[in-house]
Order: sequence, then C-alpha cells, then structure tokens
Amino acid sequence: MCTAVTYQTKNHYFGRNLDYDIVYGENITITPRQYPLRFRHMPQINSHYAIIGVAYVTNDPNGLQYPLYYDGINEKGLGMAGLNFPGNAVFHPIAENRDNIAQFELIPWILGQCSNVEEVKTLIPKMNFVNTPFSPELPPAELHWIISDSNSCIVVEATASGVHIYDNPTGVLTNNPPFNEQLFNLNNYRHLSTAITPNTFAPDLNLVEYSRGMGGLGLPGDLSSQSRFVKAVFTRAHSLSQDDEMSSVSQFFHILHSVDQQRGLCDLGNNRFELTIYSSCYNLEEGICYYTCYDNHQISSVKLHNTNLGSDTLATYPFINTEQINYQN
Repeated sequence: MCTAVTYQTKNHYFGRNLDYDIVYGENITITPRQYPLRFRHMPQINSHYAIIGVAYVTNDPNGLQYPLYYDGINEKGLGMAGLNFPGNAVFHPIAENRDNIAQFELIPWILGQCSNVEEVKTLIPKMNFVNTPFSPELPPAELHWIISDSNSCIVVEATASGVHIYDNPTGVLTNNPPFNEQLFNLNNYRHLSTAITPNTFAPDLNLVEYSRGMGGLGLPGDLSSQSRFVKAVFTRAHSLSQDDEMSSVSQFFHILHSVDQQRGLCDLGNNRFELTIYSSCYNLEEGICYYTCYDNHQISSVKLHNTNLGSDTLATYPFINTEQINYQN
C-alpha cells in the first residue's frame, strides 16, 4: 500500500516504500529538460524542469515512450509521490476552462513546471483531475499525493467533496483514511515516549519498567495503512543522525524500513502477497536518487546531474534486484 516520508539533516530528503504485489518493470528514469511532456487534454510542454524518479516506461497510444512516474523529484528540489487511496479518490470527466490532467500525468505536470510547494498550491486549484485511463490495460489508479520541498510539505487528495490541499506537519503519508483523519488519530498516541515513563497507572503499586523501550508500548506494529502512519510519524519524529550524507541516507532508510512489508505477511489470496518492492530516497538539494529493493538491501544511487539534462531522450537505469553480499572470508 506504501509509505512516504520526509527527513531533514543538513540537506532535505524525500522518498517512499512502494508496497505492492505486482512488478511492472519500473526503472530509475530521468526525463531531461527537452523531452516533450505530452498530455491527453492539455498542450504539450517541450521545455521544462528535469525529473528523476521511479517510473514504468511504456508506449502511449501513439507508440511513443511515456514514463509513468510513481515518485520523483525535479532539478529545483521539489519531490512528489503518488500513494494508493482506494475508495476515496474521485476523478471526473473533462471540464471547460480547467487544466484537465489525468491521474497518470500529475507528477510530470507538477514537477515539470513547479519549483516549490507554493507554486504547486497555485497550480492545483486550476486543475480538474480527470478520469482518463492511460490505456484499457491501465485504468486510473486511485491515488493521493505527498509533495515536498526543503521548506514545507503538503498532501493533495481529490475526493467526492472536492480537491483538498493539506499542510503536512508530520512529513509522512500512507493510504486510507483521508489525511485529516490520519492526523486526528495521532491524538490517541500522544502519551507515547522514547524515554522511561513514570508509573501513573497505580502509583501505590510497585510497577517496574522491566525492559528498555516500554515508553513506546501501544505503538502499532501491524501492516495496515493507519498503523504504518502512526509508526512512521513516531519513528521520523525521534530519529537522530549525523548531518553527513551517508549518515542521513542510512537513517532515512531505517525510517522507511521500520514500516516495510515482508513477503508472506499480507496475503491477498491466490498465492499473491503484498511486499515492499523498493524503497527510494532523494536528496532534494543534490538531485540524487538512492534506492533499495526487496531482494537487494545494498543502497544504490543515480545522480540527476550526471546525465545530460539538455537532452531530448529519456535515460533509464534498471533496478539492481540481486542481493549484494560482502563475503569477508
């Protein structure tokens, strides 16, 4: 179902777990500045910000390559990810005098044009989230989105009651319920702590803290979206690391992996299981994409600025999916 987080040390980091049961053949994909961004109901954009992210690259109805982005950042340091939002996402037919954008077009529409969250906030109200499918085999995915820069973070949800832009003080997004309900649910966990807590249950009883970490008793550990939201918010809020890049990236993956999904624990029936297919981490300032995969825990990276950003050709880097083990003897 997926979990996305932000994290700050000296630099700002953004990324997500992609939890699903199907692999489409996604790659790390760089869309350079001159690669045309094509939209079904809006004019083509021929020159735009460069984008790096995870995408399934396939052919559109005209036979041209099209990157279906799951998550990514642009060269200005704006990050965005789409997460499953089943039963709540509502998209509409084409409307006049609106920017009609299909669900699969939203990430390139935003990252191609906006340099920060404030610009996103001015673009979203002009939009109509349309229900146009990419193809008969790929109907509109029910998604909501987390968008972040170095200063702020928002969540965008298109529901039956309209399009909502929520400021996101947690820096975390999972799936259902809607984001405002996720925030309110955190009130149920305000008593949790990373420290030793006093005995307020029955002060006259000699109740001892018999294990380290008991301040967090009650922190959810199941794989449901609401529980993952609580766990990820708590973990991120208390995470500590050095400011250097390796310490920051390592800690970022520890946050994500605290809520990852293991094969066999989320049974979908017919021998299908949801698992964390990949985890991504982007350095917003430096334009670096780091990732791990379910069967490869070694951190790999692709750098946006090591590619010719003036090109008009997509650059793709296949995931390294085989476990890399350092045999020391």
